[in-house]
Amino acid sequence: MKNIDKIQMNLLEEIAGLHEVPKGAYNIRANGQLAQRNTTANIDIVTKTDKPGIDIIIKPGTVNESVHIPVLLSETGLTDLVYNDFHIGENSNVTIIAGCGIHNGGDKKSQHDGIHTFYVGKNAKLKYVEKHYGKGEGTGENVMNPTTIIEIAEGGYMEMETAQIKGIDSTDRITKAKIAENGTLIVKEKLMTHGNQMARTEFEVDMNGENASAKVISRSVAKDDSRQTFISKINGNSKCYGHTECDAIIMDNAKISAIPEITANDLDAQLVHEAAIGKIAGEQLIKLMTLGLTEEEAEAEIINGFLK
Repeated sequence: MKNIDKIQMNLLEEIAGLHEVPKGAYNIRANGQLAQRNTTANIDIVTKTDKPGIDIIIKPGTVNESVHIPVLLSETGLTDLVYNDFHIGENSNVTIIAGCGIHNGGDKKSQHDGIHTFYVGKNAKLKYVEKHYGKGEGTGENVMNPTTIIEIAEGGYMEMETAQIKGIDSTDRITKAKIAENGTLIVKEKLMTHGNQMARTEFEVDMNGENASAKVISRSVAKDDSRQTFISKINGNSKCYGHTECDAIIMDNAKISAIPEITANDLDAQLVHEAAIGKIAGEQLIKLMTLGLTEEEAEAEIINGFLK
């Protein structure tokens, strides 16, 4: 790829599964600068003039198209901040693949903060995939702080898949959503921490329209001395259905806190919360070890299945 070096290419493969220039619309940001961009007849990408970031504009009725917007950091000591706004036109059906990869080979902190705002139009359907990944032989920290703001119009639908499995030392993940009549939001989060890593996740969803629905599901694994906090607030302000769920595996000396909160402000709001934290069951390990796996291999197999 033009303007993309080997290290950045490896990051691109990890966070977006890209081995070559993607089809359709894309915007690749590398070390705080635009590296490559492509638009289509139905999808425009415009650089903001008042602050760093882009506007992604998807025309009404656009179907079966995708947008890739990865961010790559390979310079140690770099702090990158972007404001990206997504305008999803009425009756469209699209996929957006984002994510950030950091390769830190030095002793300074590398950080990316992304503020993403989604305006999902009437009867539009969006699948949003975001993966965070860090690596590098240096001693500097890898830090990512994503903020996601969502407004779903009448009949709109958004499915959001987020994953952070490796290499991020500190993250503060905030998601806030407002859902109108007959709108739907589904969030699926996968998170793993190890070493001395810290992760904080906070969701707040307001279901404001009749028959709005929201489902927030988080699965996480905390190893070594890492720490995790999961906060989920679901507010039912109308006849609606909301469900928040946090399942976590704790290992070694890790600490996990799960704080689900549901508030019904309407007689017909139906809200459910679940939270479970526990260690890997001994019988699971024994069963896999009798099949020839070592204890470490058995643990890895169980964790992979849990985060699948």
